[in-house]
Amino acid sequence: MSTAPHGILLVDKAPDRTSHDVVARVRWLLGTKKVGHAGTLDPMATGLLILGIGQGTRLLTHLVGLDKTYTATIRLGRATTTDDREGEPLGEVADATGVPAEQIEQVLETLRGDIQQVPSTVSAIKVNGQRAYARARAGEDVELAARPVRISRFEITARRTDGPYLDLDAVVDVSSGTYVRALARDLGAALGVGGHLTALRRTGIGPFDVAGGVHVPARGEGDDVELPRRGLGEVASAVMPSLTISDQSAWDLRHGKFVKLGKSPQELGDREHVAALDTSGRLVAVVSPESAERWRPVLVIAPEALQPPSA
Repeated sequence: MSTAPHGILLVDKAPDRTSHDVVARVRWLLGTKKVGHAGTLDPMATGLLILGIGQGTRLLTHLVGLDKTYTATIRLGRATTTDDREGEPLGEVADATGVPAEQIEQVLETLRGDIQQVPSTVSAIKVNGQRAYARARAGEDVELAARPVRISRFEITARRTDGPYLDLDAVVDVSSGTYVRALARDLGAALGVGGHLTALRRTGIGPFDVAGGVHVPARGEGDDVELPRRGLGEVASAVMPSLTISDQSAWDLRHGKFVKLGKSPQELGDREHVAALDTSGRLVAVVSPESAERWRPVLVIAPEALQPPSA
């Protein structure tokens, strides 16, 4: 029987490391190539990464679209080519220290709710088959189309001056696909002083908090580290409705069969996907309603060994 690891790992990413670096390191530490992520963080950013291990990689598709929470520091007084501190400055420095809080709040109000956002030029969005950041770094003028995003919260928690600059600490709750760097850019542009991001930390993804994340040591920092993985049943139940199924239904789902689960879609909140768990709380499959009580498997988690249920 295979002893390969499976599950979901919450990581608190350190600064100046790419998400790929973290994935590669976890592969080394766990001795498996089957590691993926549910959304990257820029090297400058810190905070929560969700990694899938083994069979956990198959659940990532249900985690990538979750809402995100960030804390950020926005510097008003100058824009940059990347909308963050790592870019080249654009234009002259503007004295932003006198921008009143009331004016900032008025602009923030226009950036809340359902808005159309133009992503940062150095984003990973593909333009004619090539990443936007690759085209931008090659000197091309990159124009990206606006896309709908939702900003549920955009609040300033502190403000301070540094020479001509005004630094704003903020907390934001956003839909997946939102660029916080673009929020900093658009805030500064609307205020007429320019703006960019100087710090970013992802503190939450859906129901998962960075407080539950572990530090993954870089190469040379040591290999003796605990990487506690969360069970797939626990994680799936946190992001979608779940129900416990019989051994026979578990066997049928693992063989791609439709099953009757004794629940209608309405009883499960009319959700598109439901987690089917065995009597031990392990994830058997993610299912979708085909009719009133007939469910089809859309994702089946393969156990280490399939055995038919006892008669």
